[in-house]
Amino acid sequence: MIELDVTYENGTKKKVILPPPIKIGKGEENDLVIKSWRVSKHHATITRDDGFAFISDNYSLLGVFLNGRKIQTQQKLKIGDEIIIGPTKMKVLQVPKKEQISRLETNPKVEPISTARKQVPNNILRILHGELISAMDLRKLKSTHGSTNELRQRAGEVLDQIIEEGTERFSSFNKEELKKLVIDEAFGLGPLEDLLKDEEVSEIMVNSHKDIYVERSGRLQRTDVSFSGESAVLSVIDRIVSPLGRRIDENSPMVDARLKDGSRVNAVIPPIALKGASINIRKFSKKILGVKALIEKGTLTSEMASFLNFAVLNKMNILISGGTGTGKTTVLNILTAAIPHSERLITIEDAAELQLQHPHTVSLEARPANAEGQGQVTIRDLLRNALRMRPDRIVVGECRGAEAFDMLSAMNTGHEGSLSTLHANSPREALNRLETMILMASMELPLAAIREHIASSVDFIVQLTRLNDGRRIVSSIVEVGGVDSGIIQLQELYTYKKATNTFSYSGLMPSSFEILRENGQPIPQTMFI
Repeated sequence: MIELDVTYENGTKKKVILPPPIKIGKGEENDLVIKSWRVSKHHATITRDDGFAFISDNYSLLGVFLNGRKIQTQQKLKIGDEIIIGPTKMKVLQVPKKEQISRLETNPKVEPISTARKQVPNNILRILHGELISAMDLRKLKSTHGSTNELRQRAGEVLDQIIEEGTERFSSFNKEELKKLVIDEAFGLGPLEDLLKDEEVSEIMVNSHKDIYVERSGRLQRTDVSFSGESAVLSVIDRIVSPLGRRIDENSPMVDARLKDGSRVNAVIPPIALKGASINIRKFSKKILGVKALIEKGTLTSEMASFLNFAVLNKMNILISGGTGTGKTTVLNILTAAIPHSERLITIEDAAELQLQHPHTVSLEARPANAEGQGQVTIRDLLRNALRMRPDRIVVGECRGAEAFDMLSAMNTGHEGSLSTLHANSPREALNRLETMILMASMELPLAAIREHIASSVDFIVQLTRLNDGRRIVSSIVEVGGVDSGIIQLQELYTYKKATNTFSYSGLMPSSFEILRENGQPIPQTMFI
């Protein structure tokens, strides 16, 4: 519960105790109604996230003030804080209690996560699994293969008989739960099935058959689920990659794949995985986030969002940079939403995971070589082919190698407004990685020419960072300038201040926007407040 001491314009005071989320505005549908012309219909919202209370401004006209300062992003509330919305003052008397995180903490806190089911010993699961396979093999003599649902139903009938015959061994466990666990492992993804259905889980990490972690809200948590054994993990991996025409064995012990829902999968098996077969699943979000959701989460400000939207609309080439798990693909998805529907879009990915809502899109996916070493199609091959498909813009899911040269060439030769991502911890490091990638293309170009090529192709770099508390933010937006004394010049426009948890604008107008203004294009000043 959140307790507020509310003082209205006429001096009336009232204590309000409500569970979050608390919607504040002049509309009757709000939890806290403030009747004033200075208050918007849906002015602000107080939410709870990870045990803390936060207040956010819902694009109101006159804003929300916290302790005398107008908030730009979602702000954490503490006891004693004073909130001003229009003519009304609110003092925070109580907020959800949560153990504070040490400022010195540098690694994500690992917490165990429990499941609703009772733990079933792995040896019991192995016995049932083995007997099921044996019985099903015998039945193959009398029946043909059916659909997965038919096989699951048939397996359930077989397990009913097996459990009935072994009453003494299985009597202490719930029969339906036993059947579900065994069938999931035999025909599905075993203990990962329930984790995949959990919408709060964003990533699943199987370190070994009995060591499984998940990521929730940017934090790692250990689960109490496990596979029945190493062979069960290998079976699940094979079940994932086989329908895609991929293979994994001792000669090729690593594989990238995806699930039916689009979730990205990476698997590694012995001998290079020393603790046993390992699986990493980055879940494909069913909920498509918009820019408003990022603003509410404090990823960026509304001014920064307007800036990026304007840049995309006016065909600026944008590179999204960040470390693993910082949300590069999410931001890329959101930026493409600003592309006019009259334009033709070609997307190129190593493993398809983009969720573009653009109606005129062609999606291409790279393909590894088959068992004979034939049939490989690289991102670079797809980029070259995309240029023959009459694209207005090209979106490359991630630049990792020699394709960087072709991507920059496309940006610089009639395909302005293209976007891509790469792994780097700062804008300067992103440029250094681009240089290295171009050199990987075996282009015998001097470094000075490579830097000129980059500077003339990329307009802006959006840097993403994951903070110690798990939040993902746009830590900076920089403009890529020309080359001076052999160095590519960067002009920082927006930056995140960790000490105050705020975003600031440098006050500088990007040179590319100046050119637009000279050509008669109006520049919205709301982006530079």
